[in-house]
Amino acid sequence: MQTEPTISTPAWDVPVRLFHWALVLLVLGSVVTGLIGGNAMVWHMRFGSAILALVLFRVLWGVLGSSTARFSDFLYGPRRVLAFTAAILQRREAPYLGHNPLGGWMVLVLLAVLLFQASSGLFANDDIATEGPLYALIGKDLSDRLTSLHKLNVKLLYALVAVHVAAVLFHWFGRGENLVRPMISSCRPMHPACRRVLPVPGVRPCLRF
Repeated sequence: MQTEPTISTPAWDVPVRLFHWALVLLVLGSVVTGLIGGNAMVWHMRFGSAILALVLFRVLWGVLGSSTARFSDFLYGPRRVLAFTAAILQRREAPYLGHNPLGGWMVLVLLAVLLFQASSGLFANDDIATEGPLYALIGKDLSDRLTSLHKLNVKLLYALVAVHVAAVLFHWFGRGENLVRPMISSCRPMHPACRRVLPVPGVRPCLRF
């Protein structure tokens, strides 16, 4: 078990935190309305459009946002990913203020899968009464193929979400790291040995404790 952290450090800016929880709600809404079908498909498409807008914003914020929001901050090469994985398996300290090397790639894959899911939904149809807003641009045959991929891709999305939740639970109960709290308050307890304890630009400092 890790030693008790002695400082609390700002980790996430407001746009990242709002994006995260808005995306959670929109994905839940999209899943529920997709399963219900019928008249609920109107809201399914609205949720999908909102998800697409959010993902595009996150891509932009990954370039222009605060330090921990940028892709350059958390996308590491294979060597760093393997070193982090080994540290986790050996239950050694592996402190990162933002996303760790594995979490960073999970973010990128999730964004890519969500981008395809929302984009393909614009052209999909259900062979009954629902057609995506851009269905008329491509015709029935291509729409059917994209619809099939849309239905297949959602299974991949479910699997990725399950892995993401499992990782959060593992860090929480297996390593004593609460990753949910900083996504709400921004403040993340960090071990003093962490090399990233400088304040994140645009995020209020946390109180020491």
